[in-house]
Amino acid sequence: MRAGADQLRAAATTEPGRLRIIGAVLALLVLGFGAVTALEIDGRASAAHDVVSRSQPLSADAASIYRSLADADTMAASGFLAGAQEPKDVHEQYERDITEAARLLVRAAASTGASTSSAKEIATLNELLPVYTGLVERARANNRQGLPLGGAYLRYANQKMAGELLPAAERLYAAETGRLDADSDDARQWPFVSLAVGVVALAVLVWAQRRHYRATNRVFSQGLLAATAAATVVLLWLAVGHTVARAELRDAMVHGQESLDVLNKARISSLKARANENLTLVARGAVLTADGTRDQYETDYGTGMRSLGEQLASAGKLADDARGSRPVADAVSGVAQWQERHRKARATDDRGDYDGALKQVIGPEDSTGESFRKVDDALREALDHEQREFSAAAGSGEGALGGLPAGAALLAVLGAVAAIAGVNRRLSEYR
Repeated sequence: MRAGADQLRAAATTEPGRLRIIGAVLALLVLGFGAVTALEIDGRASAAHDVVSRSQPLSADAASIYRSLADADTMAASGFLAGAQEPKDVHEQYERDITEAARLLVRAAASTGASTSSAKEIATLNELLPVYTGLVERARANNRQGLPLGGAYLRYANQKMAGELLPAAERLYAAETGRLDADSDDARQWPFVSLAVGVVALAVLVWAQRRHYRATNRVFSQGLLAATAAATVVLLWLAVGHTVARAELRDAMVHGQESLDVLNKARISSLKARANENLTLVARGAVLTADGTRDQYETDYGTGMRSLGEQLASAGKLADDARGSRPVADAVSGVAQWQERHRKARATDDRGDYDGALKQVIGPEDSTGESFRKVDDALREALDHEQREFSAAAGSGEGALGGLPAGAALLAVLGAVAAIAGVNRRLSEYR
């Protein structure tokens, strides 16, 4: 070890020895820059890929599970109110909702680790879903026979949905959205180590060329110039590529995911409010608040509509173009119409005209059901638009990092070879 150090010191006392040391240092710095860049950006690119291909789709699936379950509960109540002969389209929508929720649960389970909190919520939902559908079928069977027990089964099914299934679906959505936020944060972290090593490598290359010029009075060393160009390209590619990726991913989260989150919550609030509106007529005042002064379902309807109004106001502020703001405005208009029709239906029911109130709630025209469908269609359109916005921005962010790890490694190898060639050209003058 000591002999090697002595040899190194002896070599450093001669110009050829110093040149060999400089060549080795330059090659190692350029290769190190390429390796660190490849490793850091590969991690960022992997996180960006997860945002586009895993965590955001899983977050969207979790929201769809929640919406499907809430819509199924709404359809079950709507079908029950229609009487013994449940409308075919309502029954088919209920079946589609249950099938979609089950399908998405299977897909989410396949993409989720067994030890995660998401896996626990998926297991809970898989256990409770057959219980809920069994209660709904009992409610239907009793309703067809004109037995009042059907209403009790339906209320119990709604309690199971509102008290257990939907909270589990909400926790699943929160967990998957949290994973999306973490992946986005990982992808947007600045590659400080790569940038620092790149600046150092360029500084040493510039110093080596200045030393070459002062020693030989030659303006350029082609090899060192090529190595400097390679390092400069990698550094610029790194800085610009990551800046673009960071901006696009941030845009996807701020203008896409935040809007999606608010719109998902708004649609769920509308579905829950519609289910409570229907159950107000199903229960006929049999379920009261804890203080016994108000109808529980009517109270929950009011709470849901207030939440819906707040969420639509937030969605309107987040919408950044006409294609995003128009359906939100349509939803706001539909909510106003819905609330006005609901007040009329409640007044009709309070006068003792149950059949008239029923027509105002589930009738094909001028009903709260018609207004609800307008709101739901507008929210679906807004969600589709924001999903496309998110996918486009996140895809651009992922694309900005594409090829950079491999390109940095290749350019680093070429730069190292060029640096050694440049130094060897100078060494040849001593032979």
